[in-house]
Amino acid sequence: MFRKVLVVCVGNICRSPLGERLLHKHLEGTGIIVGSAGIAALEGHAADEDAAAVAEARGISLAGHVARQFTAEMGSAHDLILVMEPGHRTRLQQVAPQLSGRTMLFDHWTGGQGIADPYRRSRAFHESTFDLVARAAHAWAERLSR
Repeated sequence: MFRKVLVVCVGNICRSPLGERLLHKHLEGTGIIVGSAGIAALEGHAADEDAAAVAEARGISLAGHVARQFTAEMGSAHDLILVMEPGHRTRLQQVAPQLSGRTMLFDHWTGGQGIADPYRRSRAFHESTFDLVARAAHAWAERLSR
């Protein structure tokens, strides 16, 4: 059983905070704790303004998010690590090879191609990213809440 889930992207300001908040919303009442981090985090930064605006327009608040750097210790404290791109899984295996068995793609159940980084991209790209993350979060939540 998974009790703690960590969502990981690069900067921890666009995709992973969004994935964290969407999973948290879907898993409310299950006791599953969801967090997020970045493999090259913009530590201490709030969520990206465009990502936050798109999320807010769709009923998800990224307020209060503070970017954190992924560490092997942090990863070890989680039962499941969900990364946004295949390259993130490779990077985590380099940093913490012992975590490879608990690291999967965030969009594993919805295509498994990875979700591209919307940072400094158009509003439309952020909206498309939101849709991909939302669909993947719903699919994970269905499985994790069983």
